[in-house]
Amino acid sequence: MEKHFTKFTIVNRLSMKWITRERPKIDRIACPWLIKRFIDKEAEIIFVPANQVKEQARELKAIPFDIPDAEFTHYGDFCTFDFFVKKYRIKDPAVQKIAVIVRGADTDKFGLAMQSAGLWAISAGLSHNFKNDHKMLENGMVIYDALYSWAKYHEHEKHTWDPMENVLLQVFNKFMSNKVGSKKPPSWAEKLKEIIQDQIDTNFSLNLKEISKAVNINPDYLSREFSKYFDSLSFGEYIRKLRVDKSIELLHAGKYSQSEIAYLTGFSDQSHFIRIFKRHTGMTPSFFKNNVVKKGQK
Repeated sequence: MEKHFTKFTIVNRLSMKWITRERPKIDRIACPWLIKRFIDKEAEIIFVPANQVKEQARELKAIPFDIPDAEFTHYGDFCTFDFFVKKYRIKDPAVQKIAVIVRGADTDKFGLAMQSAGLWAISAGLSHNFKNDHKMLENGMVIYDALYSWAKYHEHEKHTWDPMENVLLQVFNKFMSNKVGSKKPPSWAEKLKEIIQDQIDTNFSLNLKEISKAVNINPDYLSREFSKYFDSLSFGEYIRKLRVDKSIELLHAGKYSQSEIAYLTGFSDQSHFIRIFKRHTGMTPSFFKNNVVKKGQK
């Protein structure tokens, strides 16, 4: 199997020792696989109770990983596997694909890759079946070898045994993609809409990264999927539309100047408000007030 893997320069001629918490599942199986396949095939992997990792690392002169305050750990939305890939500059495209899958499985963000949920399920099953951590790692290596081969050679293959079935699937998928409004919005989209409606009047600095935390969705995934459920608009376009809608209500009220409306609806200044208003309505606020609001009041 090793002949399939890219040769990588070992940073230390002596085999390294790596130590982490016992009972591994995702990161603590994926990282040893990466170490042995791309960094040091003779590396020793040590599993100990969580409260002993740092002490044992000092005594055994081992490098701790996937624990808080270690160099090799989680950073923001990225897991320890991501850090290994970056630290050792592993450019293999198949490893890059696996990194996203591992990240989704390890952080419960299955929207990052459709394979993430499956990897989590298999990892949980491994943990249940093997009580010995090294035996678990031995079997986990086989699984990651298979995942690597899939990512490198078979990613685009589809499991359809009948050519006609493949044609039918293509027709079906095309039909579903063109069937407007047939897909029920996911729960996160409904929750997101409520949050935006609640905060649009008070939180003028509302941004995608901030709001993604409220629905526990990766901001990159949210950015890609947002327009599907919000009138084919990007997050920024949707927020601006809501603010223009609010400004129209205030224009109808007739109690506020344009500068006041710009402030109340979260625009940076009056000129910004006028520019966005015209882009969305085709009219300036003044023209709208004089030719739409006043005529409607007569």
